[in-house]
Amino acid sequence: MSAITTIEDLRGLYGEPHELAIKKEMRRLDGHARRFLERSPFVLIGSSAPGKLPDVSPKGDKPGFALVLDDHRIAIPDRPGNKRLDTFENVIANPMVGLLFLIPGMAETLRINGRAEIHADPELLDRLAVDGKRPISALVVAADEVYFHCAKAFMRSELWNPDSLIDRKTMPTLGAMLKDQIGLADETSEIDSALDQSYRATLY
Repeated sequence: MSAITTIEDLRGLYGEPHELAIKKEMRRLDGHARRFLERSPFVLIGSSAPGKLPDVSPKGDKPGFALVLDDHRIAIPDRPGNKRLDTFENVIANPMVGLLFLIPGMAETLRINGRAEIHADPELLDRLAVDGKRPISALVVAADEVYFHCAKAFMRSELWNPDSLIDRKTMPTLGAMLKDQIGLADETSEIDSALDQSYRATLY
């Protein structure tokens, strides 16, 4: 196989984008973007740092968890997790991030590209608290590009089609996969039980 390595060859294969695909890009969060964020419970965060592999990390919470601070900035709470900090370490080295917000049942998505900072100001964390529990910190993203992405990927994948949901029992549990991958000595049921207890105790 031969790889395409130049922009000229790439454009020769695909052609130029439709005018609408260029014009739809905004520099701020308009009313439609704000309403989308108010209803979105889930975002994928893409980040990278020199000398490291790129990373995409999921963040999710109740709809509207990403707080709109003004026409250009949003704050994404960081709840307790595995402490790998892949996204945050990348942001310290390179603040450029890409965000993809989803709403279950809606095939269009909202993309926001911009510059991120990590904040732990008490006043901000209070605004992001759930049941009185603050997030550990917040990722504040200043948007440079804001636009809606068309529905084709979700139409092809039928992601929101209930008939496309798998029977969870057809795949191993996370405990079973971890046992095989890293050679844990515990029984699978014990690993799954520990994971379940961790989820319940440290969700917020």
